Amino acid sequence: MALSPGAVEFGRDAPSHATVAAAEASVDAMKYRVDAEKLTVSEAMMEALAEEEGVMLTVYRDVAGYPTVGVGHLVRPADNLKVGDTITYEQAIEFLENDIKHAEEAVKRLVGDLPLYQYEFDALVDLVYNVGEGNVSASESPKLNAAMKAGNYEAIASQLHYHTAAGSKANGLVYRSERRQAIFSEAAYGDPRPIEISVSGEVSA
Repeated sequence: MALSPGAVEFGRDAPSHATVAAAEASVDAMKYRVDAEKLTVSEAMMEALAEEEGVMLTVYRDVAGYPTVGVGHLVRPADNLKVGDTITYEQAIEFLENDIKHAEEAVKRLVGDLPLYQYEFDALVDLVYNVGEGNVSASESPKLNAAMKAGNYEAIASQLHYHTAAGSKANGLVYRSERRQAIFSEAAYGDPRPIEISVSGEVSA
């Protein structure tokens, strides 16, 4: 069962925690780079992530064959779930918020004292959420880590691509990578997928 990403509610009262974090830093993190420790993922990124992952209430196998549910939550033994099981909407949101928290902490470990704009932080959280912390380690992503150490933001952006799953190129990951790079470089959160309208008026991505 899938829910429309636009219907996702994240259970966060206004103002968002990203806004609060920026206020505590006494700066606008969309205009000035700040210590990543002061940032949490924005609501815009949460919505973009939900669009990319979808919201599935039945456990399925992702393109790499891993049991997955909710908003791209990788099923773990502790979840006590198997393919075909269903969860509640509330469980999906709980999984999402916990996974986001882990991704945020992983990004903070990754960047160290490198200051970031809110949207740069968001893009890196999406990367970790999508590929896992292990795949952005110094051994697995040496160019990304070298760019971090050098403070080379353009080089960081160039390393945010991730196109394969189970050894095969996946178009969905290509588009997601383009979106991630656009978020990091331009604060552009929109979906880059081309929209096609057939002669009968049907819309498709």
